[in-house]
Amino acid sequence: MSSDEIQNVWRQTDAVCFDVDSTVIQEEGIDELAGFLGKGNEIARLTREAMSGDMTFRQSLNIRLNILQPTLVQIRDFVRTKPPTLTPGIKKLVDVLHSRNVPVFLVSGGFKCFISPIASKLNIPIENVFCNRLKFYYTGEYAGFDENAFTSESGGKGLVVNYLKQTFGFKKLVMIGDGMTDLEASPPADAFIGYGGNIIREKVKAKSKWYVTDFNELIGLLKEK
Repeated sequence: MSSDEIQNVWRQTDAVCFDVDSTVIQEEGIDELAGFLGKGNEIARLTREAMSGDMTFRQSLNIRLNILQPTLVQIRDFVRTKPPTLTPGIKKLVDVLHSRNVPVFLVSGGFKCFISPIASKLNIPIENVFCNRLKFYYTGEYAGFDENAFTSESGGKGLVVNYLKQTFGFKKLVMIGDGMTDLEASPPADAFIGYGGNIIREKVKAKSKWYVTDFNELIGLLKEK
């Protein structure tokens, strides 16, 4: 599919799935949590490897969380004191899509406790959020993550897209994101738009037929007569 063909799908899209970290928000959530817990450098390296496709997503997630071992209290403190920064233009883009009655979904390898407030800011229903969930023992100690979630494994975003298409019958579903896990979700997504406004991942940029660094470019095409 050429960039022109992808742009045509975008103009007619009937559903949009956004990655969250480094796409909808400027940060990588798990990297920010690692910095908050004093383990930033080690986790950032593993995140880069995961996003570049150098290990499976579940392997990377398991390794990173076992290093962090976040407690429930630490997670609550982090959410309260380190709110994420929305990427410039994302609120306007989501509003434009909503005004066109196009449903918007957040599909992320991140965690519900971090992503729920983001969805709320963007007026995205919580049932349109597909992400991972941390588990804790009754003492509040880290107990793992929900391995039944679509996005807890490599190819998980594609599983979400398949689920959405089969459930709602979408014909022109577009996936937007910065990482390999996003690019690999198309197909089954009908088109992929690479996003590099926060960080440019060279493998993703090289493989993307349409790559943008400013959400205003996407808004502009939607508003064309």
